[in-house]
Amino acid sequence: MSLSAAGRSVLLKLSGEVLAGPSRTGLDPATLDATAEQLVRAVAMGAKVAVVQGGGNIFRGLGQAARDMDRVSADQMGMLATVINGLALCDAVRRKGGQAQLYTAFSIGPVGRLYVRDAARQDLRSGNVVILSGGTGNPFFSTDSAAALRAAELGCEVFLKGTKVDGVYDDDPEKNPAARRFDTLTLDELIERRLRIIDLTAATLCRENGIDVRVYRMTEADSIYRAATGEPLGTLVRAR
Repeated sequence: MSLSAAGRSVLLKLSGEVLAGPSRTGLDPATLDATAEQLVRAVAMGAKVAVVQGGGNIFRGLGQAARDMDRVSADQMGMLATVINGLALCDAVRRKGGQAQLYTAFSIGPVGRLYVRDAARQDLRSGNVVILSGGTGNPFFSTDSAAALRAAELGCEVFLKGTKVDGVYDDDPEKNPAARRFDTLTLDELIERRLRIIDLTAATLCRENGIDVRVYRMTEADSIYRAATGEPLGTLVRAR
């Protein structure tokens, strides 16, 4: 049991690729259920959990498929992909016995509630998993930027960013075996060193709003639950 879980408000950036499982495309039922189960357990421990959902497993606006498309159209397709993933995750959380509410950044009829900060904050305080889809609702912004924005709006203490590697390194560890991992650093250092673990807009938003960022390996056993309940996984990037 984590002693820091109770009352802890976290914003989890969940990539679409995570929900795809080993295939890295589409939705993997076992991975989806395992992710939902970890979220439900984290909330049961007292954590307040919001999730910004990516959509890269379905469509990546800057990927090969969108190479010849208008950038705005491609980004809009990517935002719609995040709604599909959000629906799937919301359903999975409910099937695992949890409460979840899907919010969308733009009006999409009966699919989800249009995002309103105060309503989402109330759901968060009530113990619902708050699932935020549609990015910021605007093209040219990444889901990292959307996650930082929603973390600031919802008063989250930390932005949890799961990646393929176990923290922040001074170089790409997949290409440079001598790369050094940081246990901790500041967002100023992250920006100055051009360590693009999150984009510049997201890093600046977190720094200006006093939100710490924790970068951890998403594929480690139980990593979502452990990160959400305060276990010091990976690298802590401090806002101050």
